[in-house]
Amino acid sequence: MKKWLKATALSLAAAVLAAAPPATEAGAFEPPVAAVKIGLYYGSSALPSANLQNATGYGSGYDFGYFDESRNFVPIGAYTDAVKISVMRDRNMRFDGSGYVEGTSGDVVVGCFHIQGDRQYDTYGAAREAADRTNSSFVKYLSGSFYVCTGNYLTASAAEEARVAQGLGGSITSGTVYTVTVAETGTNRIIFEFDCGTGRWLGVMPRQSGGTKPQTWFRGYRYHGGFQYARRDGGDITVVNIVDIDDYTRGVIPNEMSNAWPLEALKAQALCARTYAMSKLGTHSAHGFDLCTTEHCQVYHGQNSANEITEAAVDQTLGQYITYEGELCETYFSSSDGGATEDVENVWNSKLPYLRGVTDPYEADIAGRLSNYSWTVTYTPEQITQRMRNRGNNCGQIVGMAVTRYTDMGNAYEVTMLDDGGRTWKLTKGDSIRSGLGAKSIRLTIGDAAPPGGPSGGGQSGGVYVDGSGQTLDSAMAPYYAIGGDGQVDAMPEEGALYAMTGDGEVAQVGAAPQTDAAPAAPAVSANVARGSGLVNGYFTIRGTGTGHNIGMSQWGAYSMAKNHNMTYDQIIHFYFTGVTIG
Repeated sequence: MKKWLKATALSLAAAVLAAAPPATEAGAFEPPVAAVKIGLYYGSSALPSANLQNATGYGSGYDFGYFDESRNFVPIGAYTDAVKISVMRDRNMRFDGSGYVEGTSGDVVVGCFHIQGDRQYDTYGAAREAADRTNSSFVKYLSGSFYVCTGNYLTASAAEEARVAQGLGGSITSGTVYTVTVAETGTNRIIFEFDCGTGRWLGVMPRQSGGTKPQTWFRGYRYHGGFQYARRDGGDITVVNIVDIDDYTRGVIPNEMSNAWPLEALKAQALCARTYAMSKLGTHSAHGFDLCTTEHCQVYHGQNSANEITEAAVDQTLGQYITYEGELCETYFSSSDGGATEDVENVWNSKLPYLRGVTDPYEADIAGRLSNYSWTVTYTPEQITQRMRNRGNNCGQIVGMAVTRYTDMGNAYEVTMLDDGGRTWKLTKGDSIRSGLGAKSIRLTIGDAAPPGGPSGGGQSGGVYVDGSGQTLDSAMAPYYAIGGDGQVDAMPEEGALYAMTGDGEVAQVGAAPQTDAAPAAPAVSANVARGSGLVNGYFTIRGTGTGHNIGMSQWGAYSMAKNHNMTYDQIIHFYFTGVTIG
């Protein structure tokens, strides 16, 4: 497609040849697993203990077992009727009022030394029947067999004295570095212990009462699904929520997008969240799960912020995924794009055919309500010099800075800095530019330089221009317009792809990315950076619009499309993701 046509895709200053029908959606995508594994606490945030409480289904308690390789919960017959339980390391642990921490002082202390019987039991029921004969006894699951343990003592000698005094057989144990203990929260009453080395980890599943799907309180959040507890390195406990993909999606969309937003925008977010999660299985496999709960993956805080609208967004898109030629897409999204998204290879290293940049006119409708939509970052020469040195650049004092290449979408592709020794230092591609400059997006300009393409390009959001007079099509006249031979401006149908004829007779789809294996050229704006360029009143001044990486869906753009243009979730998805199928 011609450069001028792509840059003015929504203002067709050419004859519109056809409004093609929407692409037929293929059959439903079959995900490889039904559940995802979400790391709640791990690594440096792993916990000495974790408290659980039934949020619904009060009195139903929990089943104990493990999760198999297919992420299915396998019960082993062990259970408790308690609605408040704590899982902890098998060490001397004291209750500090909110949880269990290592120590031996206090009113409630759980000792790690126990009297373990010699007899192995094949079933939990048989072991529990034997354990019930002694008030301080409990069942331990050890490498596939059940044992009865008695008491919890602070020292091995105290446990041995008790064994002799009670006339018990067996031996004294304090477990291994992989043993986890389950106690009734706030007491020293042990309910159950689990140790299968590194082969299996303890799984806990809330028991359902009636027809209500159970939820579990954990550290201030309500979760669907079950939990896995692993002392992976023999220390504190890695806590993983293993949850159905749609219940996971219910916990993402109200944390990534306001639960008061239009339903169609929330449905688009649900589709992105579900697809992204399934496309990123095993991202944190080194820690034993798929995704974390932060922006590194997707923000997930269980069901606290879910409401009827977000539930409807999930229910009305159940089982739907975004695919390209049958494969799952990496459905990235960010808050706002500032006026245009970007081809993914101009931001990161990967090149994906469905992550093509698009000019985004919809954000202009809502830009005025976003306090951080237009932003400015300033640095003194000393500050930007130190910032570059902190990134490993042995540069002199920075004395000039400019955007030396923009992409075809008008986003910054290359920033060049000049130091006082005459050497140049470059930041190339969007991710490097954003992190290097501390910029909110790559829709930016530096100093007093004008954005590429005049008022509507670069770092500023403006109208869509139709001729050299500077006249724009009002943003309310959306989404597509064409100018006929008589000068009449007419709205085009919202459904279907639009095609236009260029000056040399080429027919091209409006807004479609060029079909080429080569990365789009990032034309040079200036071959040289002069001393003092980029400075405004002694400060290097960076101005821009939008917040995020400029890849994939703009959340505020989706809001505007749904709220101001009555567009549906599939229209939103097809606008931001090129050539994809929903199914």
